Amino acid sequence: MSPSDRTWFSHAPVLESVRLLVAKTRLKTLSLGGLWKHGDFLRLWLSETVGAFGRQITGLALPTVAILLLGAGPFEMGILGSLQMLAFPILGLAVGVWVDRWRRRPIMIVANLGRMVALGSIPVAFVFGVLDLYQLYLVAAVVGVFTVFFDVAYQSYLPALIDRADLVEGNAKLETSQSAAQVGGPAIAGFLIQIMGGAKAIALDAAAFLISAVFLSSIKKDEPKPPSSSSSNAPSFLQELKEGAQVVFKNPTLTRIAGCTATSNLGASMAFTVFLIFAYDQLLLSPEVIGIIFGLSSVALLLGAILASRVAKVLGLGWALAMSTLLSGVSVLGLPLALFGQPIIILIIFQMIGNFGLPIYNINQVSLRQAITPDRLQGRMNATMRTIVWGTIPLGSFIGGILGAQIGVVWTIVVGGAMTAMAVVWIIVGPVISLKRSPEPV
Repeated sequence: MSPSDRTWFSHAPVLESVRLLVAKTRLKTLSLGGLWKHGDFLRLWLSETVGAFGRQITGLALPTVAILLLGAGPFEMGILGSLQMLAFPILGLAVGVWVDRWRRRPIMIVANLGRMVALGSIPVAFVFGVLDLYQLYLVAAVVGVFTVFFDVAYQSYLPALIDRADLVEGNAKLETSQSAAQVGGPAIAGFLIQIMGGAKAIALDAAAFLISAVFLSSIKKDEPKPPSSSSSNAPSFLQELKEGAQVVFKNPTLTRIAGCTATSNLGASMAFTVFLIFAYDQLLLSPEVIGIIFGLSSVALLLGAILASRVAKVLGLGWALAMSTLLSGVSVLGLPLALFGQPIIILIIFQMIGNFGLPIYNINQVSLRQAITPDRLQGRMNATMRTIVWGTIPLGSFIGGILGAQIGVVWTIVVGGAMTAMAVVWIIVGPVISLKRSPEPV
């Protein structure tokens, strides 16, 4: 997973700052930075770039197989979406303790290999004619478990690999790869699904996880061994878990970030649980066209990733987070307008709005969290945050499935969009909005 926590899926001084941003940005936003010479970071970056492109295939292929091949409706899609993320609220806090007790790179390698095996079972089952929804449910749950371990270890590993002063640059480069994958990946995925079928296309994602694991294995820097938890004076598992939770809940900045991201993810997951049903059944779009829409609109992700640090400098960190949160809400609320004509253009425009804000939010809030948290607590802090912010996704998927069956997919998207926009309240009410820049690294 990327450093991302939030999924995609007013004020005069702020407007003036936006004007200044456009005037001042130019070529210096493309500064290469010192990490181009950091060999081990480049290996991590290559690993995530390969994995990001592979995940684009499954991201479109898995729900497409469920809808078009196995006849899944809104309720079934709600279950599938919930199972993909259910491991976060169940295992997240415990995984944070384990990640702080173990070396993080081996966890990432094993998690990638586990996801490779789970996803590889889908094309095998399809070839033998035994693929059904229950297997998709099982694979979604298993991949979710490995993803919890990978994501917590991944966000905790970066501060140990590079200097704290380079965190924004590192996260920006990683997010740029995610953005690039989302530009080219969906169109490639749609094309592959069209010619290979969704089930067989997932085999390519399984191969990508294998390649990603190989790149991770090639990193040369020795990772410090965490303090032993077996000594008599070492804290217990529950004490460590509690300490990790307190890092978030006793810090008003981290608490507001968690609340904002969790609320946004709740609304977005409600909407996007039924989005493909909306696109396939009501807009009558094909997987190939949907892939092209996702790819074209994702150009805005690259722009947002390039400008993330500049936006925070010009608007101030707090206002940058507020602005990007509002853009996500607007992007979801506008999707039903595709029913009134020119659906491809409408979907591209509103997804571009959300895609521009997404990396601005993710890069800045993740870098902020990493900078203000001691290294020994990185795993537990990230696990607590992920438990909260991704824990709302299975709930949102389940609610979205129920709402889609009861009030229809269009109104479900509207309700989800309104919830996504409301997340900005967490930023405006509290200390985050007044932040001009990230505090100095601890």
